[in-house]
Amino acid sequence: MSDVLSSRRVRVWLPVAVILTILFAFGARYDALPSAPTGWSKAGSSGTLPPSGGGVSLATEPNVDWSRFAYTQYVTDSHYLCNSVMLFERLQHVGSRADRVMMYPAPMLENPDATDGGSSDDARLLIKARDEYGAKLVPITVQRRASADKTWAESYTKLLAFNQTQYDRVLSLDSDSVLLQNMDELFLLPPCPVAMPRAYWLYPETMILSSQVMLVTPSEVEFGHVMDKINQAGRDDYDMEIVNYLYKDSALVLPHRPYDLLTGEFTLDEDKHRWYLGSDTEEWDPVKVFNEAKFLHFSDWPVPKPWLGMSDSVRQSKQPKCHVKDGVESCAEREIWLGIYREFVERRKRVCGRVAGEPLRRRRFSS
Repeated sequence: MSDVLSSRRVRVWLPVAVILTILFAFGARYDALPSAPTGWSKAGSSGTLPPSGGGVSLATEPNVDWSRFAYTQYVTDSHYLCNSVMLFERLQHVGSRADRVMMYPAPMLENPDATDGGSSDDARLLIKARDEYGAKLVPITVQRRASADKTWAESYTKLLAFNQTQYDRVLSLDSDSVLLQNMDELFLLPPCPVAMPRAYWLYPETMILSSQVMLVTPSEVEFGHVMDKINQAGRDDYDMEIVNYLYKDSALVLPHRPYDLLTGEFTLDEDKHRWYLGSDTEEWDPVKVFNEAKFLHFSDWPVPKPWLGMSDSVRQSKQPKCHVKDGVESCAEREIWLGIYREFVERRKRVCGRVAGEPLRRRRFSS
């Protein structure tokens, strides 16, 4: 130990590891992660950030009728059902006030008012979402197109958000994600048919909007436009292509920072973050970025989604690398990235228990 200390290669990742351990042990309080260790990085300003405090003060306004708004989840199979229940668990944890709507394949639970799911894991999870997390259950027919990719083709179902006309606004969130902080303030943005963040990870080659987060004003007119485009869609057109065709030039653009962060951002080299940061001069600070983020999407191809499990060889080859700057070594990105995956797996077991088609497993996520 004395040799390590004398070399000045102080491992900055240790405080991060301690922080994550505390968060995961006491209810995954992602929103409480403090700032990066003093001296590791210098925070700059970013034009991608929303006005300080504006959303929070509006979202806590006592005169808002929150029953006019809803978070929507679309379910296509048992895996994504569990993901959606986990997201509703997070909404409850962060104190969201808006309604929660779960659209699911009708065969999973024919009667949305049922109190006994029998031996069906799907029915049990739907009843749990309704009774423990306040979800309104809406049985549907899953929208499909002739496509080589079943998962993406079925994601047309998320576009049913445009038809939820019982609400003034709905917020559709992809469920292969983690809600880190309350996002209720988005419901109070200026009127618009749809609001989405930029797909910053595709810039500058492809400049389109991301459908991972969609704030929708439901209406018969807009739903008609969406359905017309679905019926005209080509073999390689999915929900993201459809909403960009219709709204790329007219949508209200949400700041992707902090509303749409990819896990893959933590695996990039230190000089590759300009499109997320929205700045050529701001230094990358992984803990600060994680601390301010409100929505985190799992995207680390070819790393599988966390409920599918990660082999040791994939983890070793794809996990973020430690790096040294000014004689200081940091593994902050690695600890955050591994901690995100580890927490998801542990919380999935706690919230969902047994999931149809998934073995009960415990994966190691140590570096």
